[in-house]
Amino acid sequence: MTFFESLLTLMLAAVAMLQVARRLSLPYPTVMAAAGVAVAAIPGAPVLSIDPETALALFIAPILVDAAFDFPAGAARRLMLPLIVYAVLAVLATAVFVAWIGWFTMGLPVAAALTLGAIVAPPDAAAATAVLTNLPVAKRVAGVLKGESLFNDATALLLFNAALAAQMSGTFDWGTGARFALAAPGGIAFGIAYGLLVRRVQPLVENTVGGTLLQFLHAFVAWIVAEHLGLSAVLATVASAMTIATSAGDRTSPRMRVHSYAVWTTVVFLLNVFAFLLMGEQARNIVTAMSGQELINAGWLALWVVLGVVATRLLIAFGYRGVVLWRVNRGHRMKPISLAETFLIGWSGMRGLVTLATAFALPAAFPQRDTVVLAAFAVVLATVVIQGATLTPLIRALGIGREQEAREEIDRARLDLAEAALHRLEGEQGDAADQLRREYQDIRDGMSGKDPDTLNRRHGLAIAAVLAQRERLETLRGDQAISSDTYLLLQEALDWRQLTVSGDEDRRIEEN
Repeated sequence: MTFFESLLTLMLAAVAMLQVARRLSLPYPTVMAAAGVAVAAIPGAPVLSIDPETALALFIAPILVDAAFDFPAGAARRLMLPLIVYAVLAVLATAVFVAWIGWFTMGLPVAAALTLGAIVAPPDAAAATAVLTNLPVAKRVAGVLKGESLFNDATALLLFNAALAAQMSGTFDWGTGARFALAAPGGIAFGIAYGLLVRRVQPLVENTVGGTLLQFLHAFVAWIVAEHLGLSAVLATVASAMTIATSAGDRTSPRMRVHSYAVWTTVVFLLNVFAFLLMGEQARNIVTAMSGQELINAGWLALWVVLGVVATRLLIAFGYRGVVLWRVNRGHRMKPISLAETFLIGWSGMRGLVTLATAFALPAAFPQRDTVVLAAFAVVLATVVIQGATLTPLIRALGIGREQEAREEIDRARLDLAEAALHRLEGEQGDAADQLRREYQDIRDGMSGKDPDTLNRRHGLAIAAVLAQRERLETLRGDQAISSDTYLLLQEALDWRQLTVSGDEDRRIEEN
């Protein structure tokens, strides 16, 4: 089977398994990983291999850019203290504790054990934020989880590279230490400079397919150049994306934003799917190559590591809450997080893409590589299954969901936007201005609760009118009264119109 045929086969399997995950209400990474193991067990099944160094850039860089665009710099400043705790201190503490487990239970060399700790230390908040999108909680809790997933990767990868270098070279001198110490600030500085450069180039390719392609290229270029310079590729990628995003809202055209959002959503999701499929394949190959005693040892290591990472994060979450309460009692103006929200943050420690990619990147000569990779895969699988599947019922049981508050927040924002439009139209004369004012007044009255029935009926009639137009357009096409170009142009216009008058649920594309 050729590479292309193997790729198509895996994509078909992924689509099928995504529907299974959707109908069983299971986290799709869990189903993808299990599917990877199952596919690899089939005789003659397609097997895809990927260079370990390429895996880090391919799987992580676009996802970091996608997340950084949705996390403003202002939020990072407001959440500076908890981000330092969870993205730096928690990662280091978890890595050290897991390193002790690896050294104590498996006799791993210190550097190799610390490499294992760095692999499983950073939680991937993608699964948590996916749940929180459908069942939102307090904004500061969601902000901590999203921001943590951006910056903890840098801490983990710097530690991973340093420990791996020490293990493979057998030494770690002051020069190497200084180089890794400068990697973080250097990566941020390079990312900002590169982001400013991309901002100057983007207007030249606005509203073109090449503009969307440039977005992907800048993600990979920032990562690869930073790596060649010995800088933090994660921080360079995040810094460049956040620099570009600071002006993206008012510089990017609506057409470009809608197009790029659709492409990025699909590509990032596809990368997640393939990462778990490939990890499932590798895990199965490792299991078949290991002896019974090696499997038992790997199983015990995986069990202790899973318990270690979960317990460490919970301890840090409640320890941080204690520090916040202590500072509040001493007069500092801070808003403490409740016990329920603290437990939610502590429980939202699912390991994911970074753990998989760094496990891929381990060289063949790494001590007990198969055992370490299998343990990393078990940590991802266990945390995604146990923690990911229990997040939604946990939020409901603790009573910290804010669905009603989130809906009210949307309504207040829409009311504010309608008021801004009406303020701009003040003093404008003519039928066009009067018609626009009536439209925004209807929105304002509906959002403020004055006349929701009228607004709902208006939406219903608008959708019925669009459907009638669609039917007529199909008739014109069938009678060959219009060309295919005209048909596509008018069809797109009707699509925009229908989306405009549809509800929020009808505009959302589900992940699976």
